[in-house]
Amino acid sequence: MDQEIAVGKRHVLANLFKGDKVIWMIFFFLCAISLIEVYSAASTLTYKSGNFWAPIVQHAIFLFIGTIVVIGIHNIPCRFFKFYPIFILFISTFLLLAVLVGVGVMRNGAARWLSIFGIPFQPSELAKGGVVIGVALILSAMQTEKGADRHAFRYIMVLTLFFCGLILPENFSTAALLFLVVFFMMFIGRIPLIQLGKLLGVLAILAICTISLVMITPKETLTKIPKLHRLTTWKSRLSQFSGDHTKRLSPKDFDIDKNAQIAHAHIAIATSNIIGKFPGNSVERDFLSQAFSDFIYAIIIEEMGLIGGAFVILLYLILLFRASRIANRCERNFPAFLVLGLSLLLVTQAVVNMCVAVGILPVTGQPLPLISKGGTSTLINCAYIGMILSVSRFAKKREPDAVPSSSNEIESAFTDDRGIE
Repeated sequence: MDQEIAVGKRHVLANLFKGDKVIWMIFFFLCAISLIEVYSAASTLTYKSGNFWAPIVQHAIFLFIGTIVVIGIHNIPCRFFKFYPIFILFISTFLLLAVLVGVGVMRNGAARWLSIFGIPFQPSELAKGGVVIGVALILSAMQTEKGADRHAFRYIMVLTLFFCGLILPENFSTAALLFLVVFFMMFIGRIPLIQLGKLLGVLAILAICTISLVMITPKETLTKIPKLHRLTTWKSRLSQFSGDHTKRLSPKDFDIDKNAQIAHAHIAIATSNIIGKFPGNSVERDFLSQAFSDFIYAIIIEEMGLIGGAFVILLYLILLFRASRIANRCERNFPAFLVLGLSLLLVTQAVVNMCVAVGILPVTGQPLPLISKGGTSTLINCAYIGMILSVSRFAKKREPDAVPSSSNEIESAFTDDRGIE
């Protein structure tokens, strides 16, 4: 009887958690790390709320709901995701416009949020997924034997630049990250290299001119530019990041209050050693205002050491690798581009967050996907995981003996545009 009960339980779990098992394992590992580290890093929230359990209970509830979201979405056949951009992008446009006209809630100097029934929500998070799905749809529909049709580049740029333009005034890092992911997708989708090269050239010229203009313009003038009040923040962060890092300062000359977040993040990493201080023993969490969000990777390294930090990196790399394996086995174009786009979106954001924590990039305000404390952003990232799992379940797979063995065959595998099952 006990054996039958055990078999029955395993059968129920197998039916509940379908799709790629490695993706499921990565998801639960990230959630477990999130619970441990958010519980440790949320000391400032505990102090403000006066409730020891409130921050972690709230986060645990969102992760629980997020798991339900993953289970629900991974049961939807991925062919239905073709219709998502129509609704997601339509809703995102109105929400982003609402933020721009001043309806947004100001937090940490930026009006990126809307309050829906008292819950803060970032429309840019919803728009990112819509754009990625839209780009996957365009690439899949415009594949030819020689690669993507040249007109696909134009359609993708119109879609991407429109939403990046709506996101950029209040959240430059998210707009830049989304554009980078779309660029990777175009490269994978075989957009002509000459078009991508021209795009890189134009972007380089615009970046140099814009950065130079911002840096030489006085802050008083920047604050007067309508809808671009964040320019002063961008200038300050660029100035701090591009400072003279070769000059050695004595401890008494170092102003830790001038750039407290970066300074305490570096202290957390420098004092971690190989094995760390173990969960719950972080010191710098009490000095980092965003220890549970933007700088949680520094707390992970402080408490779990370089080994723990490397393990987190490995989880995201495996996620990207498994997504590429799933895409390579897809017989149709759309699910392949979709799974690659969503995995690139998650992994690229993780890389940006970790680079900020270790000082490779200037402060951007990007949370660590599925680990940082979040509300609606956590749920949306869970939706992305659900879509990836849906592709692993429902996308029609290439026969084992038809798996491409050379680069030419891999390219030809993406030219079949018959749709998905």
